[in-house]
Amino acid sequence: MGLMNPNGLSLVWPLLAQVGLTLGVLFVMGFFRRRALINREVRLGEIALSGDAFPAKARQAANNFSNQFETPVLFYVLVIMAIHVGATGPLMTGLAWAYVASRLAHAFVHIGSNNMRYRAPIFTLGALILILMLAGVLIAAL
Repeated sequence: MGLMNPNGLSLVWPLLAQVGLTLGVLFVMGFFRRRALINREVRLGEIALSGDAFPAKARQAANNFSNQFETPVLFYVLVIMAIHVGATGPLMTGLAWAYVASRLAHAFVHIGSNNMRYRAPIFTLGALILILMLAGVLIAAL
């Protein structure tokens, strides 16, 4: 994968972008939840133990927020490991940005139309990118 720079800064930016996406989804979820409460589509007592009573858009955003702590956790670990073993070259950097782009597209579809015909392949693409990143880390570690 090659060493692009000694500090791995090329991988810090996509990592920060993924963190930013997660925080962005948090704010979108908060927006939809707050709107539902203001419009009295749901009462506090109905959501004290579960968010199931929220309208669909609020639940979609909440589900996507939860998704940001699933495969992205593997992304964070792989980025840290890539920096550790020096796999910070253009290929790994491109893969990292491609992963973030796949997560952004996934969030857009998940919170938007929630069309599984698009969402599932986007998710699969992200998973395949993680496998390639893992391969890059393993090769660099040898």
